[in-house]
Amino acid sequence: MPKIKSRASARRRERPRPNRELRSAGGLMFNTGIGQHILKNPLIVNSIIDKAALRPTDVVLEVGPGTGNMTVKLLEKAKKVIACELDPRLVAELHKRVQGISLLLLSSSCCFTDLFSVDSYLGCAILMFQREFALRLVAKPGDKLYCRLSINTQLLARVDHLMKVGKNNFRPPPKVESSVVRIEPKNPPPPINFQEWDGLVRITFVRKNKTLSASFKSSAVQQLLEKNYRIHCSVHNMIIPEDFSIADKIQQILNNTGFSDKRARSMDIDDFIGLLHGFNAEGIHFS
Repeated sequence: MPKIKSRASARRRERPRPNRELRSAGGLMFNTGIGQHILKNPLIVNSIIDKAALRPTDVVLEVGPGTGNMTVKLLEKAKKVIACELDPRLVAELHKRVQGISLLLLSSSCCFTDLFSVDSYLGCAILMFQREFALRLVAKPGDKLYCRLSINTQLLARVDHLMKVGKNNFRPPPKVESSVVRIEPKNPPPPINFQEWDGLVRITFVRKNKTLSASFKSSAVQQLLEKNYRIHCSVHNMIIPEDFSIADKIQQILNNTGFSDKRARSMDIDDFIGLLHGFNAEGIHFS
């Protein structure tokens, strides 16, 4: 006698697979696979624009306008809005919703390659990120999330956490919570060779809980710094003693600068600037 299959199992098999494209109230299909989550809460939109402190003379670059919920509000505040949208369906939707000379709509990847040709000066950026990434940007020395990203960003810009945005404020809702941050580049930028700076920070944050003395005991780090030191001596016609030891040289610098027992997790920008100057003064470079 043939085996009868239960209705429940049949229903399970017939259940459609989840589709990454979800239909909006206006009939558009949002593709969450490429990050299409439309901010639907007008109170959040208004709050973000208020915190941007726009002036009537400002030109705004909006990346990912979607259906234009924020675009129409920006046009009320700013002189001009340049919107960059990759999805041609949303470009068409935005054209229908917003018509006027104060909106320049760019499509495809030209948005990013033409950014600096549109305007050579960026006053500030109001950006939305996943919550943890945003908290890393603003983390301070001693915080659990304090990392190389934190100190590099804060070296070049003032970063402020503006607001949290729950996932239910989007359609369709993403899997994670979001935050909005304000990033204002320092003008003029600090007089530091960033390649040198990042080379030092990269070494110390590989194991941010270790003392600097321990971090610089890595053979790969010592080989790199010795190579750079020998190049420096060659360029400046300096004689290197036969009994030269890069390990001893590094430890001497750490002792003299007072950072031997410090840990990257608790060091601020001024600490790293002092440490970098200490190494450079002795002919040791990181790039």
